[in-house]
Amino acid sequence: MIGVFIVDDDFMVAKVHSGFVTALDGFRVVGTASTGEEAIREIDRSRPDLVLLDVYLPDMTGLDVLRRLRSAGSASDVIVISAARDVESIRSALHGGVLDYLVKPFDRRTFEARLRNYASLRGRLEELDEVAQGDVDRIFGGASARVPAVPSTPKGISPETLELVRTALGAAADDGLSATECSERTGLARVSARRYLEQLVADQQAEVRQRYGTAGRPERRFTLRAGWRSG
Repeated sequence: MIGVFIVDDDFMVAKVHSGFVTALDGFRVVGTASTGEEAIREIDRSRPDLVLLDVYLPDMTGLDVLRRLRSAGSASDVIVISAARDVESIRSALHGGVLDYLVKPFDRRTFEARLRNYASLRGRLEELDEVAQGDVDRIFGGASARVPAVPSTPKGISPETLELVRTALGAAADDGLSATECSERTGLARVSARRYLEQLVADQQAEVRQRYGTAGRPERRFTLRAGWRSG
């Protein structure tokens, strides 16, 4: 069993993430913390395999927690889960040796895919005594997916809502989503969903094509570009 420690200042978010972890085979929650000091103390006590670390905490940043864990010699792996999307946070996370960086908001499928990728990485490392370059390439390719640059958003476009729509699009089947389907999945009004989908196309994160049915007007289908898919 992979022991997971969850650090998030929002009790309900921590509870939701705990539920996601518990539902995954091979994972168990060994503790939670809502402040940086509590996280450092309890991680040292419980020594989890994996820490899910938020950046925004009331007493210090999650990146401060990361630095103190590394300074203390903590062997726990870390995945950052946060709404922080600035380049400096991502750079600091990389310097701290995080295995992945998941931007809020996201859906359950994305969350589970990242944890399964982590479990797969651990499994590969445990099976190998010595590696060839191909093994190293596969290990590092699976551990650190490319972090796309987040484009600045125009007036009236919320970065958080854009991420919500992007996540929904990434979780869709190969034929993507229509504006109506995106509206149903995200809770946005159809006109808003279409505007955000079109913004993703403008940012070259998504593609749009026409699908012709047996009758009536063609339907516009939006799909996420391969380089922006999660998991």
